[in-house]
Amino acid sequence: MAAVLFDFSGTLFRVETTESWLRAVLAGAGHILPEPELTRTARALEAAGALPGGVEPEEIPADLAELWAVRDQSAELHRAAYTGLSRRVALPDAGLYDALYNRHMTPAAWTPYPDSARVLRTLRDRGVGVGVVSNIGWDLRPVFREHGLDACVDAYVLSYEHGVQKPDPRLFSVACEALGADPRRVLMVGDNRAADGGAAALGCRVHFVDHLPTEHRPDALLPVLDLVV
Repeated sequence: MAAVLFDFSGTLFRVETTESWLRAVLAGAGHILPEPELTRTARALEAAGALPGGVEPEEIPADLAELWAVRDQSAELHRAAYTGLSRRVALPDAGLYDALYNRHMTPAAWTPYPDSARVLRTLRDRGVGVGVVSNIGWDLRPVFREHGLDACVDAYVLSYEHGVQKPDPRLFSVACEALGADPRRVLMVGDNRAADGGAAALGCRVHFVDHLPTEHRPDALLPVLDLVV
């Protein structure tokens, strides 16, 4: 393989829990909720799917369905879709909805999987090109820099920067071109079979991992090193 493409959320990094997300924002805004209410609110936000990179919504409200389908094509659409979901849940201050969205874009909200650094650094040492291809509405590069992994990534291809989202093969094509790699010699690694599987249309090999909490997925990326020969 000449290069490996990785998805971001659920593949290389995991977002914090919904409760942690809510606690951090409430604390930053100086709001205190009784524990039972905080727990109920976090559960409601999780059911709504309001945390990007977290649990999928149990149901997409009809008035958000069209927006949801194209949410990763721009920063504005992404914010509107997720704040639209969070607004389904009552919060003590209207400003908290944007604060919640802003929180998820910070490096503090993300933790790399235990084997991410090992796999990325090994690929770099082997001279294998690495790209990150993500359906997202914001710049994730600071997350990689904060965790010391930016030097391991040769190209970032983010849906909102190109107006195209996975599984559209065009996004994977941009990544292959950025790495100067023939798609037939590229491996795509992701957690979403529908979205990440779109790379197969170009002839890329595809490998899937499960989107699990970091403590439950210590070494799922290691097989990638055996696939790149």
